[in-house]
Amino acid sequence: MGDAEPLSPLGLAWGAARGLLRGRQDRDLPPTALRADQVWIRAEAVMAYAELCGFAPEHGVPPTYAHILAFPLQMRILLAADFPFPAVGLVHIHNHIRQSAPLRIGEAVTVTARTGRLLAHDRGQAFSLVAKVLRGGETIWRGESVYLRLGKAGHGAPAPKLDGETAEAPIETWKVPADIGRRYARVSGDANPIHTWALGARLFGFKRPIAHGMWAKARAVAALTRGRAVEAIEVETAFRAPLLLPGEARLAGGPDGAFELTDGAGRRTHLRGRLTLSPQLQDPSPC
Repeated sequence: MGDAEPLSPLGLAWGAARGLLRGRQDRDLPPTALRADQVWIRAEAVMAYAELCGFAPEHGVPPTYAHILAFPLQMRILLAADFPFPAVGLVHIHNHIRQSAPLRIGEAVTVTARTGRLLAHDRGQAFSLVAKVLRGGETIWRGESVYLRLGKAGHGAPAPKLDGETAEAPIETWKVPADIGRRYARVSGDANPIHTWALGARLFGFKRPIAHGMWAKARAVAALTRGRAVEAIEVETAFRAPLLLPGEARLAGGPDGAFELTDGAGRRTHLRGRLTLSPQLQDPSPC
């Protein structure tokens, strides 16, 4: 049994500090699985998230919101004493969500998170975490996040890539404010200092704080679905160059649901993605 409540700042700090003291970091992932029952989808939390990410009331519960429900469990995995990689310095490089039925405000669901597998990447060791949301024992949402620990080339199956045709049809241009990292941290629980604190960002090599990748993904999904309630959806995203705050970003669409977020000039790609809407989507893996 796990706990879906956010970790306290002291717990986060202690877990992060303990992770930095670990020795060898090339061993396999521990087979960790956490579960939280009776996780309530509260109207106030959904509304705050939706407004910040650009979703309209007609969207209902945004399909990216379940990532927020699973985030506390994932952080407990990352900060556990037996986890081989320190949470500090990890780079979120890929995210894939699949929803087969909408979440509903006011309902209680079961949320699970587990370690996935080691993945090879030429810039370090990558690995995955898998989260699910279940209603009545049935998986209605599944998300897989891939993180990268920078260093020598890693081992395992190849880390996922998202290649394809470039998305060039203009959809929206955003003026992204300097405080979006702090605001997203309040609704998501992800208070990584590279997003919220100028000094924290500089310590990891960024000139300024950077936007959360999952905020950018959610904002893109909101624009691409244009206020429609989403029954079933699949969205895969590869995170590329960071979006420095404040900044300007341009969202463009392409064939077969492809989309791309670049800087205002269209020269630097922040993320690439593919979105599929279908009432036939089903979770391919067992509960």
